[in-house]
Amino acid sequence: MRATGDLRLPAVRYHRGMHQESTPEHRSRAARALVVLHERHLREFLVVWRRARAAGVMLPRTDDPDYASLETLLFHVLRAARGYLTWMCEQLALPDPGIDAPPPVERVAGEADAYLEHLLARWRTALVDVAPERLEDRAYPSRWGTPYSVDAMLEHAVMHPIRHAFQLDNLLGEQAPAGG
Repeated sequence: MRATGDLRLPAVRYHRGMHQESTPEHRSRAARALVVLHERHLREFLVVWRRARAAGVMLPRTDDPDYASLETLLFHVLRAARGYLTWMCEQLALPDPGIDAPPPVERVAGEADAYLEHLLARWRTALVDVAPERLEDRAYPSRWGTPYSVDAMLEHAVMHPIRHAFQLDNLLGEQAPAGG
């Protein structure tokens, strides 16, 4: 039991069972934390995506080609995860992380698990030797033109699957059959 007035929190492993132990230590604790969070939320996105697919969720009509189908949305999320890391490696003059392109839309659902493992294995090690000060030393133009520091791109990469999982969760709630 804690002494009265002791406000320290107990040690809690935030990322239980989600490959935190297989993510090596990084020079930057912030980078490692974001890599672990990225993995967690990509895995959670895939779970939500599968629930949406099983429920026959219909995506809203839009001109955005990434929302043409649930499969194109899955492809988009996986391709983006690859793109964020390759961009960071390019900006930091690190070796190419060697991430294969995601499976084509027609095969992405059936090959998502294997591709995700390949992708995440590269994510776990690509930024290991990056010094903490390099994460925020400057902004670089993203592929879509917005300037990002590496730290900001890491945070963006973490939020991307969260946003899409949130969207799918909302659609699941809206499209659930009455009484079910």
